[in-house]
Amino acid sequence: MAVGWPPMSSRANRHCTKRVIRTVRTTRLRFLSWAGEIIPVASFSAIYGYCWALRISEVFPNIADFYSLETTPQDATPATLKLSAPRFVMQLSDFTYHLPERLIAQHPVSERSASRMLGLRRDDGRISHHRFVELLEFLRSEDVLVFNNTRVIPARLYGRKESGGRIEILIERQLGRGQLLTQLRASKSPKPGCRIVLTLTHEGDESDQANCMTVERRDGEFFVLAAESQDHLQILLKQFGHVPLPPYIKRDGELQDRERYQTVYAEVPGAVAAPTAGLHFDEPLLTAVREKGVSQAFITLHVGAGTFQPVRVDDITTHKMHSELVEINRLACDLINDARSRGGRVIAVGTTSVRSLEAAATAAGLEPFSGETDIFIYPGYEFKLVDAMITNFHLPESTLLMLVSAFCSRKMLLDAYDEAVKEKYRFFSYGDAMFIY
Repeated sequence: MAVGWPPMSSRANRHCTKRVIRTVRTTRLRFLSWAGEIIPVASFSAIYGYCWALRISEVFPNIADFYSLETTPQDATPATLKLSAPRFVMQLSDFTYHLPERLIAQHPVSERSASRMLGLRRDDGRISHHRFVELLEFLRSEDVLVFNNTRVIPARLYGRKESGGRIEILIERQLGRGQLLTQLRASKSPKPGCRIVLTLTHEGDESDQANCMTVERRDGEFFVLAAESQDHLQILLKQFGHVPLPPYIKRDGELQDRERYQTVYAEVPGAVAAPTAGLHFDEPLLTAVREKGVSQAFITLHVGAGTFQPVRVDDITTHKMHSELVEINRLACDLINDARSRGGRVIAVGTTSVRSLEAAATAAGLEPFSGETDIFIYPGYEFKLVDAMITNFHLPESTLLMLVSAFCSRKMLLDAYDEAVKEKYRFFSYGDAMFIY
């Protein structure tokens, strides 16, 4: 329900603010009548009263992400008003949308930068439609693009237990010394000490007994497997490993996936899923970005298999985020901090770059960081570093959708997704992109 706010002088603003704060502290729920419309003011804290006094529609445009009000016809009388109790909208079901299955991209486009790009302005929700190569028109010479240079490893393995039972292995991360943290799919969970003979396919082709790994222990929902050595592990991954395509790609991996499910700037092996926003960049586009004077900073976040795990709680604030390894060096920090000092924007390429930057941000800017992060970003989060982002379209009810909702607003984002469906954009890992600025 749109409200027309009359102009206020700064003196009136201050006076109104003091009165509202006093009212909010002592009142559970008041109804204010202004221009013939009914406005509920919930007295959860003085800060919301302050926002109201400063024209809440301007200062806190995403209030609809937090409160639910059942509106009524304009000719309703006070006796017929029906209001729902103010509530925080943090339910899993609030982050869903309708997506026809035909729009889930099963293959990449022929050329990386030939993808489409939906532009979304955060200040007014304006949507525009482009080819990804037109990203150049949105960039300024003082900006910095932040890329995640992780490299996807062949993280899906097939094998069989010595008893003959088939098993599928999805690597979560490499632990060093020939060890892997993995998820296992089998008819019966293997016990510590069980040997798994690796095979080329899920059908369980015959394989040399030397090509095996041992279950060392269970670690919660994961299993720790071990090869004879780190060198032996790399040989096994090269010989038996498959590209870990996401479960919504309903086909077996193909030869082209080894190249296309990898960014052109991938450098540090360790991810089990691609940072997919970067898949749209090819060498000619990266060269054009440099020639425009835009800085390029590279950080590393090794995407884990947990990125495919669904949120299993209704109240998303209770969701436990999976932990991932992050590395941000001094060079990247200097490039990013220099861009900010020049008035440039920090443009994160992908949600993995967003999470890395926000996890490492300090009051003074960005400092080198090496360690793990389980940062979970959802509506209400205040961004410290990121000014704009490039991202793909994400699964309903996913933590990635929640992160992007926090960057603009839930309603704005879902409206943009509805437009993307209408315009037949391609969704998910091999799909099209968004530029949110």
